[in-house]
Amino acid sequence: MGGANFLPVAKHQDETRTAYDGVVEMFANRLETQPFTRNMIGTFAELVRGTGNSRVADVGCGPGHLTAMLHDLGLDAFGLDLSPAMVDHARRAQPALKFDEARMEELPVEDGALGGVLAHYSMIHTPPGELPALLAEQARVLAPGGLLLVSFFGTDAPEPVRFDHKVTPAYSWPADRFAELLAGAGFATFARLLHDPASDRGFLDAHLLARLR
Repeated sequence: MGGANFLPVAKHQDETRTAYDGVVEMFANRLETQPFTRNMIGTFAELVRGTGNSRVADVGCGPGHLTAMLHDLGLDAFGLDLSPAMVDHARRAQPALKFDEARMEELPVEDGALGGVLAHYSMIHTPPGELPALLAEQARVLAPGGLLLVSFFGTDAPEPVRFDHKVTPAYSWPADRFAELLAGAGFATFARLLHDPASDRGFLDAHLLARLR
């Protein structure tokens, strides 16, 4: 258990954890306004069920609403998050499900154990140079043929764009560049969805669905 790609604790992670501890309610109960998210997660869940391994980690689960959705879609889902306040909220909101504190560079999951990983806007605060190690860690915990659904802010710019997120600084990514990082971690991206944002921030909402080779 634990990742071979462990990184030293980074200052930005501590800042992110503190920031999200203070905004739990902002992120709860938002699925009703996100039809593209609901449909991509539904597709992800169907494909994971098809692998015969229904165990799924919601990595960066926040208040646990997507973990609950995965459970309702027939998956053995559990949530992991850096923020103690988010984990506490998720445990209270979804007492039948399992939630734990964890850092994404060292997931508390055994090698090859999962049929799927959901990373819904949970890597947007990660500096570009640290992102490959997080993707490698997600590959580590997936069984061969396991699915990863990753969502993030997309941009038409050729390189990642750092911006002032309402919680803490974040990055938007060109979808092609993110897919290249996935390939480097052993994933084959086979579906993508880009759509106009629901906010006035101006970035696209991007969803990439990939399979571990």
